[in-house]
Amino acid sequence: MADKKSNPLGIFKFNRVIIPVLIGLGVGFFMISREYRKNGSLFSDLASLFSSYSALCLCIAILFECMREFMYMYRIRLLSDKKLSWKKAFQIIMLWEFSSTVTPTSIGGSAVALFIIPMEGISVGKSTAMVMIATLMDELFYVVITPIVILLVGSHTAFATHFKFSVLGHKISELHVFFIGYSFMTLLSVVILFAIFFFPKKFRNFLYKMGNKRMFKRWQNKFEKMGDDVLVSSKEYKDKNIIFWLRAYFSTVLSWTSRFLVLNYVLMAYNPQINTVFDNLLIYCRQLVMWIVLCISPTPGSSGVAEFAFPLFFTEFLPEGLQGVLALLWRLFTYYPYIIIGLLVLPYWTSRVYKQRQQTKKDKEKKQG
Repeated sequence: MADKKSNPLGIFKFNRVIIPVLIGLGVGFFMISREYRKNGSLFSDLASLFSSYSALCLCIAILFECMREFMYMYRIRLLSDKKLSWKKAFQIIMLWEFSSTVTPTSIGGSAVALFIIPMEGISVGKSTAMVMIATLMDELFYVVITPIVILLVGSHTAFATHFKFSVLGHKISELHVFFIGYSFMTLLSVVILFAIFFFPKKFRNFLYKMGNKRMFKRWQNKFEKMGDDVLVSSKEYKDKNIIFWLRAYFSTVLSWTSRFLVLNYVLMAYNPQINTVFDNLLIYCRQLVMWIVLCISPTPGSSGVAEFAFPLFFTEFLPEGLQGVLALLWRLFTYYPYIIIGLLVLPYWTSRVYKQRQQTKKDKEKKQG
């Protein structure tokens, strides 16, 4: 379908998949073994906390995880003007999520999406525009929703965590990381908004000029491609009506909210005392703050870092001695399923697309003949 060098599906090689799995499971089991050494009855205590209420909470967590993906599928169909069927949307989203598990969070699965969407009969320009708008919606979710939630719970409560580390003798807290990350996301969102919807040609010309400068010469092709992509995205979506954008944005909000509510219900399953709106809002808020930390994680899918950060952000909601178990349980809901589903979907999608392309080739030959 493409040469090996340019085919981003190469990130799904066995070593790229197994490394983040081993890192994440390694950190998770290390935390559990450390807790077990302190409390030999760890697993019996865990079993004693499980009840019909716990089972109900975990089932709801699964439903929210499904809702997360359903809203992503809805959004990508919307952005494609419904040219993608539900089946194709499911496969694209699962491969997108799969690629996110085996690449650092800062990179994500956009490169793979840019490769697989054109394979479904969507033009390269339209595919690029779809990915760019989807990314913009994700950024706008964070930029708009995060300050609202922090105001509701209070900044002192939102940032009252045990997350601290030192860089060159200076103590760095989650507040510092959040401020830097949030500022960058806001700037990026504003630039993309103005570039696509107000000054696409001027922005493209600006990038072309930047690429011609000596200090940026080595990235000239990337600058020019970015400028062309912005112009294409503008032509594709600039004239969409307000209903279209409300549907795109609220599907994004529902998807991300469902994603975060999974943890709320995992924690509620083993801590029935989490039963107020404020507690749940605080857990939701802490996840928004923690997300910035995970975005700068160098490990694929934030494996290891997510498990380590988990008890630092949610310590007051975790039963004593169960930090490692619940960290691993959370990841079993939100991370590892996408590796399994991705491994199942990938060969099926590859086979289907290959047959589809072969059939298209034969049809063209018949017409020419």
